[in-house]
Amino acid sequence: MKDILNRLIAYKSLDEKESKEILIRISNGELNNSQISSFLTVYMMRNVTLEELKGFKDALVELCIKVNLKEFDTIDLCGTGGDSKDTFNISTLASFVTAGAGCKVAKHGNYGVSSGCGSSNVLESLGIVFTNDYDILRKAIDKAGICFLHAPLFHPAMKNVAPVRKELGMKTFFNMLGPLVNPSMPKKQIVGVFNLELARIYNYLLQKTDKKYSIIYSLDGYDEISLTNDTKVYSNNFERIIKSKDFDLENLKASEIIGGSDIPSSCEIFMNILNGKGTKGQNNVVCANAGVAISLSRDLTIREGFEIAKESLVSGNALESFNKLKSIMR
Repeated sequence: MKDILNRLIAYKSLDEKESKEILIRISNGELNNSQISSFLTVYMMRNVTLEELKGFKDALVELCIKVNLKEFDTIDLCGTGGDSKDTFNISTLASFVTAGAGCKVAKHGNYGVSSGCGSSNVLESLGIVFTNDYDILRKAIDKAGICFLHAPLFHPAMKNVAPVRKELGMKTFFNMLGPLVNPSMPKKQIVGVFNLELARIYNYLLQKTDKKYSIIYSLDGYDEISLTNDTKVYSNNFERIIKSKDFDLENLKASEIIGGSDIPSSCEIFMNILNGKGTKGQNNVVCANAGVAISLSRDLTIREGFEIAKESLVSGNALESFNKLKSIMR
């Protein structure tokens, strides 16, 4: 490991095979916390290469506990996080809105590391009990239209890294891996990323799969459609710019989509929106993200998807999806 670290510190990169082997060694408990910390820190000072990211991804996929949900034709809405924007839990809320619209969702998520409140933090605080029990997950998808796949239960390789990531409290390359390693391997996916370079890497990797996908990056730095600026989108066969006016909306101010200061306040925002008490800006940004997922899932325009998303939220269908999931995963 010392040789690997010296190479990385000298600004050399790993090939795909080496990258995969390192993560397997971490999973097997062969590296101590100091070595793991040093390894992660290198990638805070330089960008991960395509070969490295693919190797890391292949290791986690090989080692993960897989769950077969193919019969439900699911979609995942998962961002990398790490954009340092401190928004509320937009993609998680958009997942329930998407499920409320009748699209089956297999949502992959984790506790916040570089943010104060990740999807797992808010859902756990609201009474969702995480599981990797296949029967419960299938029931959740069937009855609630959504299941939640809490990453640590499916990725044993994470358990040796989690304490180090928590202590560092900063964005690492594991942020980049989350959307790539959903244990149910959905065929449809909305991926939010925190910079354009990563969007291009994701586009290259996902083009090699049979997924139907959209990769989104707000040009002012958000890993989701923020409506504060234009959004770059990479999909299977095209690149485009999405503007707020494509949803017949005006741009929002950053302050309109800010998150809570802690987990309780984040939960309050979350439930206010589901209960129809969100602000216009909050509702619109959630429905814009859900609308893109719905449009991809059903081959609609994003404007059509947005209108369906609004109906899901306003009608209470999104809330019903949440309540059903809570009653099943408890």
